Amino acid sequence: MRDLRISVTDRCNFRCPYCMPAEIYGEAYEFLPRADILTFEELTRLVGIFAGLGIEKLRVTGGEPLVRNDLPQLLSMLTAIDGIEDFTLTTNGYLLSQLAQPLKDAGLARITISLDSLDDEVFKTMNGRGFTTQRVLEAIQTAADVGLSPIKINCVVQKGVNDHTIVDLARHFKGTGHIVRYIEYMDVGNRNGWRSEHVVPAEEIVAKIDAEMPLEAIESNYHGEVATRYRYKDGSGEIGVIASVTKPFCGACTRVRLSTDGKIFTCLFASQGVSLKDPMRAGASDGELREIITGIWAVRSDRYSEERAASPLGDAAPKKIEMYQIGG
Repeated sequence: MRDLRISVTDRCNFRCPYCMPAEIYGEAYEFLPRADILTFEELTRLVGIFAGLGIEKLRVTGGEPLVRNDLPQLLSMLTAIDGIEDFTLTTNGYLLSQLAQPLKDAGLARITISLDSLDDEVFKTMNGRGFTTQRVLEAIQTAADVGLSPIKINCVVQKGVNDHTIVDLARHFKGTGHIVRYIEYMDVGNRNGWRSEHVVPAEEIVAKIDAEMPLEAIESNYHGEVATRYRYKDGSGEIGVIASVTKPFCGACTRVRLSTDGKIFTCLFASQGVSLKDPMRAGASDGELREIITGIWAVRSDRYSEERAASPLGDAAPKKIEMYQIGG
C-alpha cells in the first residue's frame, strides 16, 4: 500500500461515454447529497492515517475535482501531512486555467490532464458536452507556466472513435516536456457499453507512434508503476501506455482508493467498499480506523483484470463501482 487516490466529488462537468454517459447521467440524475460527502477535515484525518500506514503518493480525483468548492483550501491541508512524497491531481482541465496558480500555491506539485484527442469533432463526442479542445490546451499551457510539472496527459483510446488521432496527439506534445499516456479502453463501471473489440491494444498504439516517431522502451520510475514507458530515440521526450486490459498488472498493484462518500476500495473494478466515514462519524479513534484499513488490505484478493484476461467474464462479470465515484 503506497498509493492513495481520493475522490473529492462524484460530480463532473463532462459526460465522457466511457465514464458518465449523458443518457444516464442527465439533468435529473441525483448525485450524493452534501451530508454524505467527506468534509475537508475528515479527508485530512483519513489521509494522515493512510500516510502512517505507508502511503507515499496521493492523487486527488473525482468526478472532476475542480468542481469541488474551495479545493485549494483542501490541498493546503493535505500537503501539510507528513509522509506524502508525491502529491498530484487528475482533471479534465476545463476549469484549470483560473485555478492553476491557487493549486500551485496550495502545494500541488504536478498535474495530470485528460485529453482524448486534438481533433475538435472527436473531442466533442468524447467529452459528451460538445466542448472544443481550446480551453484544455490553454489550461495545459497555464499549468506549465505556473510550474505544475511534469504534466501528464491522459488519453483513453477507443477503436473507431479516436484511435486515428493518437499519432497527432503524440506529435503535438513531442518536445514540450509533457508526457502523453495512452490508456486502453476499460470496462469500468457498468454503463459504458464496453466490449473487447473496442480496445486498441497497447502494442498497436506504440507501433503506430513508433512508425512515425521512433521509440525505445525505458525502465519504470518505481515498483508498481502502471504505465509502460517509451522515449523518443531522438531524445525529445517520452510517452506511456497503460495496458490494463491486454497486460494486467494486478500482482504489482499498490493502490487503495477512497470514494467520495468515505468508502475504501482496493480495486478500480471492485463491487463494494467498506465505509470509513460511518465509524469515523460514530466516534472511532485513529487506531480503530487504522485497524479497519489494515484488515481490509491484508486480505485483499481482487484481481479483476487478470481474471478478465484469463477468460472473458461476459454476463458473469460482477457489478462494479462506477469510476467517477472512486477516480481512475
